Parts: sequence; structure tokens; C-alpha cells
Amino acid sequence: MTETVYAIGDIHGQKAMLDHALALIEADGGPDAQIIFLGDYTDRGPDSRGVIDTLIGGLNAGRNWTCLMGNHDRMFARFVRDGTEHDARVKSGLSWFNPRLGGAATLESYGVTSDTLPLLEKRHDGLEWLVGYPMNVYVQQPDTVHKLAKSAVPESHLTFLEKLPRYYQTDDLIFVHAGLRMELPLEWQDPDDLIWIRDGFLESRINYGKLIVHGHTALDYPQHFGNRVDLDGGAGYGRPLIPAVLEGQDCWLLTDKGRVALRP
Repeated sequence: MTETVYAIGDIHGQKAMLDHALALIEADGGPDAQIIFLGDYTDRGPDSRGVIDTLIGGLNAGRNWTCLMGNHDRMFARFVRDGTEHDARVKSGLSWFNPRLGGAATLESYGVTSDTLPLLEKRHDGLEWLVGYPMNVYVQQPDTVHKLAKSAVPESHLTFLEKLPRYYQTDDLIFVHAGLRMELPLEWQDPDDLIWIRDGFLESRINYGKLIVHGHTALDYPQHFGNRVDLDGGAGYGRPLIPAVLEGQDCWLLTDKGRVALRP
């Protein structure tokens, strides 16, 4: 019998959209449906904390859910753990606090709220740095913001994010946040590529043997490329979060009107 698996792409703090996607999946597959979450639960949207609470709550309740790591989840966890503001894979050198990455929105969901946009400065090293965080009339220093974040973010949330797996596979499918080096087997993949890759993956037409289901690269709408399916429809930018259902390598999107076939 063909296995039915549901998948949800990049959520980016959109708790209301996540609730709607889960309701669509339950209407199609019932409360015990197997769901793979493709990562990027945090940043940009208004309620990263609520998203993580929902995922942890579902797992603790015994739901058949698998949550994968996204690059934004790792950036958030690293900042809270040790104040790391940059990732080497962000070639622009942007700070995690830059609105394009959306870290300040994540902290706001935990009550670390800036009165205006964070104050950022690009320095001689080519990296953009947080220099001030307007909060409660005062401009807080970066080390103070880090301390506030460590106090506000529950240890259970950090542990959840840090222990997330990088991929999940079935007989027909590979689920991963960003993608793969298509010329390499899974056991040879660079863990950083699994949450960051674009170049060399998005343009590849190699048939990997299994359909690759991923997010990370935001589109206007989920799309099937033949050898891969990109489910990041841009929820982090306010576009709808559209879940998918896969049976073998056949794919449908779930809408309020039911399943809509997604084909190459």
C-alpha cells in the first residue's frame, strides 16, 4: 500500500497560517496523519514562539510529526546560545537582526521588543553588526540584548531546535530544508548544505532516485520541477502557507476546496 505523507514548508513565525495548514491536513488525513515539517519555523513572521510551542506540543502529544532543521532555526538558536549574529553562508554579511533575515521579529515574539528597527552598522570587516536596540525608551547594547534573549527563550525551545534532524526519507521521497549535492549520496552530504544550498541544486535536472521535497527558496507558489518539489510559497513574506500531500511520488497541494494536483 502506498504511504501517504503530508509536508509543510517554511513557516517563518506565521502561527495562524500553521494552524490553518494543520486543519487542512487533519480534514484530509485525520488526526494521525504523518507530517514532515521542512524547517524555518522562526524569523520574519509575528509569532515564532507560538509556532515552536505548537510543534513541541504536537510531538509531546505523540503526533506522527517529524520536524527538520532550517537555516533560520539554527541562526536563532546560535544567537540565543552564544550571541552569534552571522552565519558564514550569508554571503551578504547581513546581521541576523536585519529585517531581511527577521531575527528581531523572533525576539519580539518572546517579549524582547524593539521600539523601532534595530540600529545596524556595516563595518570594515564587511559584516553588518547590531549597534543598538531601541527598547523601553533606552537604546540597549548588543550584549544586553543577548542577555535578555537568553532569559526570555525557554531552554526547551533551544533544545528542540538544536536537536532537529537535517533530512528524512521514505521509499520514494527525501525531505530536506534546502536541498542536496545531487552528485553525492546522502551519507556524504555536507550538513550545512542541507540547510543552506541553492547553487548546484536548484538548476540540477539529475534524478536522485527519490523525489526531493524541500523549502528554503521562496517562490510565489509551490512548484514541481520533476526531480524536486519546492514547498516554500513565501509565508515569510506574507503569502499563504500551503501544505502538500504525497502518495508515492504523486503530489497534491491542500486548499480549502480540497486537493489540487501539483505536477511538473
